[in-house]
Amino acid sequence: MSTKKRILFIANEMSPYLELTEFSEIVNRLAIKSNDNGFEVRCIMPRFGTINERRHRLHEVVRLSGINVSVDNDDFPLQIKVASLPNARLQVYFLDNEDLFKRKFVFHDDKEEWFEDNGLRTVFFCKGALETVKKFGWPPDIIHCSGWMTSLVPLYLKTAYKKEPVFSHSKVVYTIGQNTFKEKLGDDFMKQAAIHANIKDKDLEVLKEGSNTALLRGGASYSDAITFGAEKVDKKLAEEFAKVKGKKVLPFNAESDLTDYLQLYHDLAK
Repeated sequence: MSTKKRILFIANEMSPYLELTEFSEIVNRLAIKSNDNGFEVRCIMPRFGTINERRHRLHEVVRLSGINVSVDNDDFPLQIKVASLPNARLQVYFLDNEDLFKRKFVFHDDKEEWFEDNGLRTVFFCKGALETVKKFGWPPDIIHCSGWMTSLVPLYLKTAYKKEPVFSHSKVVYTIGQNTFKEKLGDDFMKQAAIHANIKDKDLEVLKEGSNTALLRGGASYSDAITFGAEKVDKKLAEEFAKVKGKKVLPFNAESDLTDYLQLYHDLAK
């Protein structure tokens, strides 16, 4: 009997926990559909303060505790919580940190001001997600990243985590969604994102602008396959990534029953 292929969803939003764009619902459906069609599925997302722990029955995973995520010479304790996705037998892991995520807003404060540490939060989440998988000892065949906050994961897998045995067979899918912010990540974002000596300045060049478009472009550039998660995405990105040599590209289809995604996963996991 062949072992099940493993798929890891890393997302900054997923229904019913956080719904910022329509793709949060698609991530939910993709996880369930993949699980129902013979994949072994796990999901990782940030534990934003807007997520109600009691209502969603989150609880801390003690055996995964004790990870410290180092970013720009600072250590941030990583707390990992878990919940079962409603109506599905699969688990969603939430990455938390007292300083970075325990606030009652997602990316802007109550005055609609952009959090100055959103760049640091992004680096922490992307590195933390990969460190969590290492701690699982659970080698994913497919890693599907969606949302701008996951955009460093494909780059890290091709550089800092290139020689990690747990990721040696992982293929990365990145979803280009709609732009959701107009601000830029801070000037120190490039320095914070360089989490390993293997990451050179030229590797980060694509992200240098720190804009929503730059982050989506970075995620797509380092992935093995690209999907479009909304009808209206940045025009430049739509033109740039509609066809990319050597990468499978899945256009947006509002009528899709998501079997096209399952086919993409199977093709990549061969």
